[in-house]
Amino acid sequence: MSAKRYMISGGGTGGHIYPAIAIAEELKERHPDAEFLFVGAKDKMEMTKVPEAGFEIEGLWISGIQRKLTLSNLMFPFKLMSSMLKARTLIKKFKPNVVVGTGGFASGPLLKMASILKIPTLIQEQNAYAGITNKWLAKEAHSICVAYEGMDKFFPKEKIVLTGNPIRKDLLKVRSKKEAGLKHFQLDPNKKTLLIVGGSLGSQRINELIASQLSLFEAGNLQVLWQCGKLYYDRYVSKATESIKVLEFISKMDLAYAVADVIISRAGAGAVSELSLVGKPVLFIPSPNVAEDHQTQNAKSIEDKQAAIMLKESDLDVKFEPVIKNLINDIDLQKSLSKNILTLARPLATKSIADEVERIENEVK
Repeated sequence: MSAKRYMISGGGTGGHIYPAIAIAEELKERHPDAEFLFVGAKDKMEMTKVPEAGFEIEGLWISGIQRKLTLSNLMFPFKLMSSMLKARTLIKKFKPNVVVGTGGFASGPLLKMASILKIPTLIQEQNAYAGITNKWLAKEAHSICVAYEGMDKFFPKEKIVLTGNPIRKDLLKVRSKKEAGLKHFQLDPNKKTLLIVGGSLGSQRINELIASQLSLFEAGNLQVLWQCGKLYYDRYVSKATESIKVLEFISKMDLAYAVADVIISRAGAGAVSELSLVGKPVLFIPSPNVAEDHQTQNAKSIEDKQAAIMLKESDLDVKFEPVIKNLINDIDLQKSLSKNILTLARPLATKSIADEVERIENEVK
């Protein structure tokens, strides 16, 4: 019997890449002899992140459509045609059993071509508001794995499977890692810890906000783990003190979540899924600068269940100080938010998606 072969595409942001890698790792664990080929967009972060995870990747000449008339938009039809042709060549050569897409530009041409060539496809949509690529692919997909209820407004109902988003396995035992986290970040066990994460590159608006509130945090006897991001580290590293830890990037996110008493975060789908599993009180500040404002939709779906607090960027100047003070000081509110967000966790999401990959693989044989 020949080895199973899977093609996987997802990229542009960590929110598409890390779920794709998690699915591949779960399938690899089940089928050690399986072969994998990732397909990404040239010059995007997947071209480095996927090989770092131990998988091969091929790049397509593809990018998204900008909201205004640009040279890039005029080139889009040529890029799409070029990517479709290359996707066809890659599929014919690799001969995958199933093709999986987790969103991002490159998954469009790959999954569209797989459908034309009658190869089963699975889409994984991370957000509460479906992305343009996945909406385009939905009609021909065999299965659509989603993380939120009510996604039949975007996709054919009969194809939807509610699985949740794939998350890193090291987050499954966060509650037992507090001591290790305090040691790793050199924190005081007698102080409350506020964790701020604005995404891997960082958020200008959140960083400006935190910089303006440091005296408030110190007056409240808080210690702060502040991931300001690669783009902003040089600007804010001078703000570091014994109780304000300014970090470019946090590689040990499990330990950061373990020590946090309260968390301030963007509301990307991956972050929301991780924080549901972690079960700590969260203040979401969604980025308004993303397609279809999907971070606001993600955060609102959690806030509607009384499982987190959401503040829009436009409300920060007026509302942030009273909201964060209340969140840090109100123990009953913290317990309520933690309890409610834990009910939304789907720790078996990666397993459920791999089950679905195997189901459509066996069905089409």
